[in-house]
Amino acid sequence: MAFTPSTACSKPSLLLAPRASSSYSRGSRVKAQALLRTPSTSAFRGLRAPAATPAAPSPLRRRPAASTSIVCGKVSKGSVAPNFTLKDQDGKAVSLSKFKGRPVVVYFYPADETPGCTKQACAFRDAYEKFKKAGAEVVGISGDDPASHRAFAQKYRLPFTLLSDEGNRVRKEWGVPADLFGTLPGRQTYVLDKKGVVQYVYNNQFQPEKHIAETLKILQGI
Repeated sequence: MAFTPSTACSKPSLLLAPRASSSYSRGSRVKAQALLRTPSTSAFRGLRAPAATPAAPSPLRRRPAASTSIVCGKVSKGSVAPNFTLKDQDGKAVSLSKFKGRPVVVYFYPADETPGCTKQACAFRDAYEKFKKAGAEVVGISGDDPASHRAFAQKYRLPFTLLSDEGNRVRKEWGVPADLFGTLPGRQTYVLDKKGVVQYVYNNQFQPEKHIAETLKILQGI
């Protein structure tokens, strides 16, 4: 009997069919590699990404050169008050050393004729006899000139000395701190004993009258 192949065997087996996907993948990789080697024809042809440049080393920080300006020391309790010579309301030169041998109240204030400074000066005036009984001298210092001090003292009948620290040299030497972010000269009072040693420092910008009561308390104990 002759053998007749079945219809199932007339079709090629799927297992024996060529692997088209594998050959396509190899062809795709070859084309992709060729494209990468081919110069670009786009509008950005010839443009290259900027080469990464190494970061510049940060400059070495150098310490600032030492200042040649005068560094002002701060006068504090227990220190000897530095001497100074300034003109008073009559234009006469007055030195702090002149008052050595008796207590001295040195008060720095912002300016003549301002509300707070006028209150403070008048409060010192009204209590001046108490200062005299304690054997103390009162000296006010601001940056106003002697003419301004003279008018200020005459107007309010101030019986004590006002000194003109034009340029605020003494204020800086004593280290009187400014107020309102450095825009307003400070209001600070120092009580010196007979030897010129600072026994008390009081700072109060906005309660000027309190300087008088505080200093009188200290004077009673020295």
